[in-house]
Amino acid sequence: MWKGRKPGIYTSWMECERQVKGFAAARFKSFPTEAEARQAFAQEPPPLPTRRKQPAVRPKSDMPTNPPDYRHDTVLPLPPEVKAKALAVDAACSGNPGKMEYRGVNLETGEEVFHYGPIKGTNNIGEFLAIVHALALLKQQQRDDMVIYSDSRNAQLWVKGKKCKTKLVRNKSTETVHQLIERAERWLHDNSYTTHILKWDTQAWGEIPADFGRK
Repeated sequence: MWKGRKPGIYTSWMECERQVKGFAAARFKSFPTEAEARQAFAQEPPPLPTRRKQPAVRPKSDMPTNPPDYRHDTVLPLPPEVKAKALAVDAACSGNPGKMEYRGVNLETGEEVFHYGPIKGTNNIGEFLAIVHALALLKQQQRDDMVIYSDSRNAQLWVKGKKCKTKLVRNKSTETVHQLIERAERWLHDNSYTTHILKWDTQAWGEIPADFGRK
């Protein structure tokens, strides 16, 4: 946690929440390991995710305002049918394979709650890792009330099958991402969860809020 009542590194969400809840402009983020957290804490906090206009998939008069005037559970322009108690996840990749990164965004607050990369990989791998990261985070925080949105059908099927069915060759340049895949698959096999993973309807709702805006 870069900005809060007592900045520092916390190993549980409950401890961190006490430091940031009600604190204006709090800046915090979760990481897979303590080593990564310490490395990030020594640097400047990452920029806040940029809010992007929704594509014109509905009449302009029906487009959500920001924040929407018809709901009070989110700061984002979410359609009425989208749950606010949710993490939206997405990945981006420059090339295939190429520099891949993924992140998760809280739909209530618009806050980026995790961000990993870039490392060499593929977009599908990033989508898969993002869902598993979100599952592990919500289980750690005991947030059974939240759901996960992903716009990747392939990644959702891979998570359901507990197997990342990538064809990416394993070599020196891809060793890091393959280790992450193995860790994610192991987590899926070793853990149960009740969190619902929902398909984000891009055609109806526009780009997912975790989108990197590189299309």
